Amino acid sequence: MTQKSPLTYKIIAKCQTTKARVGIIETLHSQINSPVFMPVGTHGTLKGLLPEQLLKLDCRIMLANTYHLGLRPGIDVLKKAGGLHKFMNWPNSLLTDSGGFQMVSLLKLAEIDEHGVNFASPYDGSKCMLTPEESIRIQNAIGADIIMQLDDVVKTTSTDLERIEEAMGRTIRWLDRCIEANERNSEQSIFPIVQGGLIPDLRRKCAAELLKRETRGLAVGGLSGGESKDEFWKTVHLCTDLLAERECPRYLMGVGFASDLVVCVALGIDMFDCVFPTRTARFGCALVREGQLNLKQKKYALDTDPIDKNCKCTTCQTYSRAYLHQIVTVESVACSLLTVHNVAFQLKLMSDIREAIQNQKYPDFVKDFMATAYKDKPIPNWITDALKAVNIELP
Repeated sequence: MTQKSPLTYKIIAKCQTTKARVGIIETLHSQINSPVFMPVGTHGTLKGLLPEQLLKLDCRIMLANTYHLGLRPGIDVLKKAGGLHKFMNWPNSLLTDSGGFQMVSLLKLAEIDEHGVNFASPYDGSKCMLTPEESIRIQNAIGADIIMQLDDVVKTTSTDLERIEEAMGRTIRWLDRCIEANERNSEQSIFPIVQGGLIPDLRRKCAAELLKRETRGLAVGGLSGGESKDEFWKTVHLCTDLLAERECPRYLMGVGFASDLVVCVALGIDMFDCVFPTRTARFGCALVREGQLNLKQKKYALDTDPIDKNCKCTTCQTYSRAYLHQIVTVESVACSLLTVHNVAFQLKLMSDIREAIQNQKYPDFVKDFMATAYKDKPIPNWITDALKAVNIELP
C-alpha cells in the first residue's frame, strides 16, 4: 500500500490577469484552501481564543513557534502528550516557525555563528543553543504538518552587505542540515526560506539553490522588518517569479495587513501569517474593510450597530459596538470577542479572494477593495505600482 504524501498541492484556478491562484493544500490533518491566512498561536494557543472556536470559524491551519514551545513546555512534555495536535486538542493542520525570526526580535539575547544561535532564555536567562538540528528535533516533537528550516535572518534595514550575503549563504547550508536532521519526512514537510535581504542578486542566488532541493513548499522570509513598502513589494514580486518553476505553495512569512494580503495574492503568494489581527484585538481594535475601528473611542459609546453588519461571526451577531466600547481593554472577555471577529474577518477576506480568482473577477475585486479601504484617503503609491506590475490599473 502506497503511503500518503504528508503534503500535496493542486492548483485549481489561475487569475488570467495577475499571478494570483487558488489551490488545495492537503496535509495528513486537513485540506486547506489557498490563498490562506494562518492565525498565530505562538505558544500553541491563540490569545483569547479556544481551539474549538477556531474550528467553528473553519480555520484549517494555524501557526505555532518552535523557539517558544521548545523552551516551554519543552520537548519532553510534547513527546509525552503525543505532539502539539493532541496537547492542544487541535485536529487540523499546524505550521511551526523554526525560531529564526527570534534572531532579529531577540537579537540582544542572541549570538549567531555557523553552528547555530546561542540564546539567553527570556524566561529565566539560561543559555540555550538553537542549531538547525535542534530546531528540527523540536519540530519533530511538536509534530506540525509544515516545519520551517532554521534560517539566518538579518533585519531588512541593515546596510551591512557582507552580513546579508553571509546570512543568505548560511541559510542554504542550514537547510541541508535541517533536511538531514528531519526524522519524520513521511509526516512533516520542511519549507526552505528564500533570504537575501533587499538585494535582487542575492535573492536570485538563494532561490536557485533552494530549488535544487526536493521540498514540498517554499517560503519568502526576511521581510516586514522595517523596509519601505516599495522595497517590500518588489522583493515579493521577484521571489514569486523565481519560485514559479516549482508547483508548490509559496508562503510569505509575517504578513497580515488586509491591503498587503490583497496585493501579495496578486503577486503570486499562497500562504500568510501574522500576529496583527489577534494583537490589535487586545488593544480594542476591530478589523473592517475600511480599516480599523478603535472601539475605545467615545463615538462608539451609543452605537448600537455590530462591528460589521455583514459579518456572520458570533461577536457581530450578538454584541453591539456600544457594548464592546464599555469593556475593551478593561474586561478580558473583550479580547476574546474581538479576536473572534478579527480572525473571522481575515478568513472571510481570504475566502472572498479565492472566490474572485475562481470566477476570473480578481482585478475587479482588488479595485473594489482598494476603493473601500482608501475611500477617504489616497491609495499609497506602492500599492498602485505593485498592482500595475501585475496588470491591474487602479483608477
